[in-house]
Amino acid sequence: MFFQTIHLPLEFAMILCPSCGAGNIDRTTGCANCGFKPERLDGFLAWAPELAKSNDGFLPESFEGLAQAEAGHFWFRTRNALILWSLRKYFPGFKSLLEVGCGTGFVLTGIANAFPAVRVAGSEIYTAGLAFAARRLPSAELIQMDARKLPYAEEFDVVAAFDVIEHIAEDELVLNNLFRAVKPGGGCLITVPQHQWLWSPVDEEACHQRRYSARELHAKIEAAGFKIVRSTSFVTFLLPLMLASRLAARRSGTSGGSEALKLNPLLDGVLANVMRFEHLLLKLGLSLPIGGSRLVVAQREYPA
Repeated sequence: MFFQTIHLPLEFAMILCPSCGAGNIDRTTGCANCGFKPERLDGFLAWAPELAKSNDGFLPESFEGLAQAEAGHFWFRTRNALILWSLRKYFPGFKSLLEVGCGTGFVLTGIANAFPAVRVAGSEIYTAGLAFAARRLPSAELIQMDARKLPYAEEFDVVAAFDVIEHIAEDELVLNNLFRAVKPGGGCLITVPQHQWLWSPVDEEACHQRRYSARELHAKIEAAGFKIVRSTSFVTFLLPLMLASRLAARRSGTSGGSEALKLNPLLDGVLANVMRFEHLLLKLGLSLPIGGSRLVVAQREYPA
């Protein structure tokens, strides 16, 4: 199955005021209704500048460690491969994509390289994360904004949030915003950490609000208006190792910090191969019931 969307010129896209909700405000002059105007902060257009330096969703000092670790860590690389495959399979004609919570830009860079003709945009609540993303993607459309108050309406073919909504208490509000931002006929890609019984200091130090069950995640995505097209666990065959590491973290009371992301290259290669085999099964159509993470592909259907 794949989606076909209505492609509107960018100048016809509606921008909503994140303060009062008024429609079709000007990106430069702001909202004529309430006077809200996005600021220029650290070189980025900021729609929620009050949250750009400090909030409870993530630790800004974590971006440097992530930027250094992502390309050399099997989990980030293989998740990227799964995301790119999902885009090719389910959205072969997409022309625009917004990644909410793009962090250091590691995923967005992979998407931009794989689909050079696509308009890619990345949002992040911290300008510290956007600074890393801008170094990776100097020509990308990068915006500081709050995922709970996205200013977009029917603007993107695909909206995506990769390990983001678990950081936000109002996850249902975020999903509603994602639904509004995507064009009819377009869709949404989401990944989240799964299984509350895996909860450990790793989640606490990552500022997670929750780990999801499939039932909870599906219910929230469908309540936002999406139709679920594909849902599967991943990090399934490595789940015993993951559980062992989480139990060790519970006993020690710490996650090990950014040092835990540094793996011996030989071990990293072995774990990457296990994940590649798992992805082969997913590509053959098998959906896995349990795993450390879950991927959901959803569609915003055309109005009846």
